[in-house]
Amino acid sequence: MVNDSALMERHKERSQKLAPCEVFTVPDGVRHLEPAQLVALERSFKLWCAAAKRSDRRRSRERMRLLFLMLRYSGARLGEVQALDDRCDLDLESGEAVFGENGARRTVPLPVTLCRELDRFLDGPLGAGLEGTLFQVDPGYVRRIFYARAAEAGCSKTLAAPRGLRASRAVELLRSGVPLTVVRDILGQSSTDLTCVFQAYSQEDAQRIVRRLAPDDAALRTSARNTFLCRVLKVRCDGVMAEVILKTDFGTELCSLITQESAMNLGLEPGAPVAATVKAPLVDLGQAGATTDLDRNRIPAVITGIKRTAVIGEIIGEAADGTSLCALVSGATLDQLDPVIGQLMEFRFKALVVVLNSL
Repeated sequence: MVNDSALMERHKERSQKLAPCEVFTVPDGVRHLEPAQLVALERSFKLWCAAAKRSDRRRSRERMRLLFLMLRYSGARLGEVQALDDRCDLDLESGEAVFGENGARRTVPLPVTLCRELDRFLDGPLGAGLEGTLFQVDPGYVRRIFYARAAEAGCSKTLAAPRGLRASRAVELLRSGVPLTVVRDILGQSSTDLTCVFQAYSQEDAQRIVRRLAPDDAALRTSARNTFLCRVLKVRCDGVMAEVILKTDFGTELCSLITQESAMNLGLEPGAPVAATVKAPLVDLGQAGATTDLDRNRIPAVITGIKRTAVIGEIIGEAADGTSLCALVSGATLDQLDPVIGQLMEFRFKALVVVLNSL
């Protein structure tokens, strides 16, 4: 039998391979948005677009939202994004954008979700006539719209400006464990304002590392409908099982119960990044505030979608931090709970059904 001390010592030995995020601190001069602020800003743009009644306004607003998302997830400068020709500088199938000119060109990986939205817009009626000029918008107008959305989201307009989004993306990547030099290359930086150690990475290495460690696509690499990016707070073992206490980037605590062997294989120890996933059929739904001893994990969320057939119902919710949640319940349970859009309910699941994946 392996005791807790021996287990943690073995974890420590395995963890020496990569932990750049543990030694990263944001320089004092780098002003950036925190994760919750980025979520609020994205939501502000989404609600702004949804409020458009006329098709011409919807087209204009969706165009601005896509420009915001490109800045937010590429970390590029406003002028670089505006210079993109979506016909030749975007490869939406492989998920890449090419910035710069001549010998200074660089390829930046994009989230799959952003590529899907760009493809849907460009192929749909709203994108008609914008081929090659999607992001060519007056810079002054861009800043006015960004400042307005920042005010709605409760963010500083300076931080929500293109320069602030660029710094926020750099910090986000570094906190996710992407090496400093790769972040420099992705952002096309020649200075050392965010990097203090220089190493050589090929373009292929840079894309591979960003895709593996950046948080954008982690939820897309699993069929589970509920995915949470977390860090380990505590691991407690009894010789057979391991109780793993987790904390999401937004402060929500979760609990997973796995075998001790699995915990060792994953190299789990305090501070280790993991993705926790739960399949929708294993998630229960209940009234907010009601307690139960069976479910270790309870997340309040506002109901945003309800679908049902004769025998089953799908409930979609959004937590306070913007995390999307999904539960599949029986038709009888759905009839009993009778949820409605906008209602606050609890998504609950047992510790035994939380599957952990190392990042």
